[in-house]
Amino acid sequence: MDEADVLMATRSKSRNAPTGPSPFALPEKQELKPEKFVDPAVTADGSTRASIALEKLDTLWFNTGTLCNLACASCYIESSPTNDALLYLTAEEAARFLDEIAASGRSVREIGFTGGEPFMNPHFPAMLEDALSRGHEALVLTNAMKPMRRHEAVLLTLKERFGNKLTLRVSIDHHTKAVHEGERGPNSWAPMIDGLQWLSANGFSIAAAGRHLAGESMAEAHAAYAELFAREGIAIDAYDPARLVIFPEMDESADVPEITEACWGILGKNPSDIMCASSRMVVHRKDEDSARVVACTLLPYDPQFDLGATLEEADSPVALNHPHCARFCVLGGASCSA
Repeated sequence: MDEADVLMATRSKSRNAPTGPSPFALPEKQELKPEKFVDPAVTADGSTRASIALEKLDTLWFNTGTLCNLACASCYIESSPTNDALLYLTAEEAARFLDEIAASGRSVREIGFTGGEPFMNPHFPAMLEDALSRGHEALVLTNAMKPMRRHEAVLLTLKERFGNKLTLRVSIDHHTKAVHEGERGPNSWAPMIDGLQWLSANGFSIAAAGRHLAGESMAEAHAAYAELFAREGIAIDAYDPARLVIFPEMDESADVPEITEACWGILGKNPSDIMCASSRMVVHRKDEDSARVVACTLLPYDPQFDLGATLEEADSPVALNHPHCARFCVLGGASCSA
C-alpha cells in the first residue's frame, strides 16, 4: 500500500458524509484492477503481501448450509431458498470438530453458527446443544423469521440451561423498513421485528447486525438504531459494539488497496485484530465428500482459502489475497465474531 492507496482509502471513508439528494446514494464505483489480488505472495506492485498467522483459535464457525428462506440482493455467500452449494452440515460432522477441540486441549471460547439461515437445517438444534453442553459460548446468526420461530420451545430450553452463553444476532440491514426490505425483499421487516421482540421479551442474549451505507455516518446510524430499539421495545444497546455490529459494504468487483506488510505501520493496524488470526470456519461444499476448514466466514468457495480437513491442518498462515480481506477486515476493521 503506497501513499496513493492510503489517500484512496481515506477518501473512501469520507464518502460516509451526505453527498446528494438521496442520503443513501452510493458513490461512483471504480472497478477492481485485474492485476490486483492475483499472487498470494506479492501485490500488483511487487510488494510483499500481508499474511496472518492463527495466533489462537478463539472462534470456530460452522456454516450450517447456504439454504435460506430469503434471497437477499447482495448476500456475499449467495444464500437463497434454492442454493445448496454448501450442504446442510450434520450434527455428526460438527461433533468431529468439537471432538478435535477437546482432544487438542484448545480453549476455544466461542462456536459461531451461520448460513444460509441456520434454523432451516434440521440438524442445527442438536449441534447447537452439543456446542453449549461442551462449555463453549454459542453465537447464532439468524434473520429471526419463521424458521427460528418454529424452534421457540428448543430455544427456551437452551436459554434455561445455558443462559447468556447463547447469543442470537439478528440481521437488520438498515434501521428503516424501506432499505431493509430493498435488500431482503417485501414483507421481511415485520417478521424480523416480531422475532426480535420475542427474543427480547423472553430474556435472550441478543445482538443485531446492520450494514454501513454511504451517505450516513456511523454516529447517525447508531442513533437511529437506538431509536428503533427503544420504539419497538428491543433490549439492545445500540452503542455497545458487541451488541450492534455495523458491517462495511462488500463488493469484490470494486477497487480497493491491496494490503502489504508495510500497511500495518501505515494504517496503525495490528494483524492480531484481523479475523483470521483468531477464527476458522467449517463448511461442507456440495461437490466434496466431507466437511473442511476454510480461513474465514467470508470466503467459503475460493480454493486458496481452503486450509484442510482438520483444525490441525488449518493452523497455517492466511495470505490477504482477496478484496474482502482489505475492505472488510483491514480497512473496515470488521469481524464476524462477537
